[in-house]
This record gives sequence, structure tokens and C-alpha cells, in this order.
Amino acid sequence: MAFWFQPRIAPGDCWAFQGSRGHVVVRLPEQIWPTAFTIWHISEAVSPSGEVSSAPKEFAVSGVDEAAAETLLGTFTYDVHKEIAQTFHVQVPQDAREEGR
Repeated sequence: MAFWFQPRIAPGDCWAFQGSRGHVVVRLPEQIWPTAFTIWHISEAVSPSGEVSSAPKEFAVSGVDEAAAETLLGTFTYDVHKEIAQTFHVQVPQDAREEGR
């Protein structure tokens, strides 16, 4: 299954957070086993200010099963000097996640 939260990538079309930290919870209608996450951010070339300091940097992704504890799926770093779309693969094998169920 693949889905996205915002189909457009354009200056100002973003999930802005006040300050340097943010937290997002996404509740899905059914249980999934994610394998990767892709984050997009505009490049300096299309940024109205010419900079991208608002791009995500270090972030963590966790999975939560309502019947079990939270499982850290990985910690990642978005690099503004690389491609605007960066894919990060889950760092916890599925069998390890199933043990927590």
C-alpha cells in the first residue's frame, strides 16, 4: 500500500510546525507493516527565500498497535543537499515487530 498526505510539493504547501520540534500521529483504518517512508521537501532552487532551513532534519518513526507498546521503527536524517525526495527504510525487521504483538 502506498499513500501520501499531500499530493503537491510547492513552497508553502507543507506541514509546518512552530519551533524546532513537531509530532504527528497518523491513525490508519487497518494494521499495516510499513517498510519505508519517503519525505519530500522543496529545494533551495525553488524556495522563495533561497534557503531550506525549515526542512526536516533528524526524525524518528514509531509504530503503535493499540494492543501493544510503541515500537521504534527507526531514526533518520533528511539531508537537504541530496534529492528532494528521500526514502528511509524501516530499521526494525518485521519478525521483531511481530514479537511485540
